[in-house]
Amino acid sequence: MTDSLRHLPSLNGLRVFEVVTRHLNFRLAAEELGVTQGAVAQQIRGLEAELGLKLFERHPRTLALTEAGRSYVANIRRAFELISDATETLKPEPQHLTISVTPTFASKWLIPRLPDFTASHPEIDLRILASDRISNFQTDAVDLAVRYGHPPFGPGLNAELLFEQVVVAVGSPLLIEKLGRPEEGVNLTRYPLLHDAHNVWPQFLDQAFPHGASAPTKNIRFNQTSLAIEAAIAGQGLALTSLFFVEDDLAAGRLVRLFATELRVGSDFYIVSPRKPRHAASVAAVRAWLARGARRRSADVA
Repeated sequence: MTDSLRHLPSLNGLRVFEVVTRHLNFRLAAEELGVTQGAVAQQIRGLEAELGLKLFERHPRTLALTEAGRSYVANIRRAFELISDATETLKPEPQHLTISVTPTFASKWLIPRLPDFTASHPEIDLRILASDRISNFQTDAVDLAVRYGHPPFGPGLNAELLFEQVVVAVGSPLLIEKLGRPEEGVNLTRYPLLHDAHNVWPQFLDQAFPHGASAPTKNIRFNQTSLAIEAAIAGQGLALTSLFFVEDDLAAGRLVRLFATELRVGSDFYIVSPRKPRHAASVAAVRAWLARGARRRSADVA
């Protein structure tokens, strides 16, 4: 240990001194530090005795820094800032990263898989912005997005295919057992159709029944695909959805797939991010994790 370090004043005393200089009041400083007013006064007296200098002028209702005290506290604050910075370097905060997704993508695919993400990337603090509105990478502070459509999505953006949009019909196995397979005979007319904002049931039925079929007369409409899926699970009708949204529900037996028809509408799901992202390493890690999840799903289906 060098001679300069041997002659350091009490660090506890210096901490109390810095707090007192901000309040210029022993009572308020004691409240911030969680100690008694007498303990604060004792630390200041001890520090002044150790330095051989008077740091404060005592007045009836307040304190005032002496010239020596004003000079000293400026350097002490810089020293504490250096200590704080060194400590943060040893224990860095998680990297905050914002991903913009649709509400259905968030609830039916992303959120169930978040435990795997946090286990794989504990250093990334993922913030999920779930909205049907297309977020702006600059004004909304979004780092990457999963968007439904087809490229190009805009200048200066990279787009990587995540999932092809394969629309299938699903329903509750209990409802199917009760009403019969909708592909057979006139059974389809017994089922309510659950619509979302995309409203592709007419296209799907035209493809499933090229020679025509009697369509159900009851329709229930939702603004989110996830709501239509939950209604289908509850046995309220048949829903159309992207196949990857219901892979877990199909595997668990909450839903069954109906018809052999797979409708493709020309739009798919893409991972989109700026070509020059603010947090390049974290964005690359999330993109890779999303892509692995999509490949894993494709392998399971195959």
